[in-house]
Amino acid sequence: MLGGALGAVSRFIIGTLVAKWYSGLFPLGTFLINVTGSFLIGVLMMVFLNRPSIHANWRLFLVTGILGGYTTFSSFEWETLSVLRGGANTVALFYLLLSVAVGLGGAWIGAMISNYFWPRF
Repeated sequence: MLGGALGAVSRFIIGTLVAKWYSGLFPLGTFLINVTGSFLIGVLMMVFLNRPSIHANWRLFLVTGILGGYTTFSSFEWETLSVLRGGANTVALFYLLLSVAVGLGGAWIGAMISNYFWPRF
């Protein structure tokens, strides 16, 4: 519960800061949150996979709690639908494809970095 609250507050703060600096049609705040969340999930999951001695509660707190509250897949879906309904089909398609590709790339890069700095013994 505490992890989810921390993640949700972090998402709110970052989303608010991005909205102050950017007002375009592309949902940049949610995009940045999902990509950074994917990256951090990649880092942490590799740490937990390579270090089985770390208690499982840390994975639940950090990944399920904080990052689960931080990432915004439901917001991503709604924003894509809203952009489509607004008639900006190209922007919606770009957002959809870019979010999935860059988010997956973020998770992969995070996993590779984590594996480099904390390799399996």
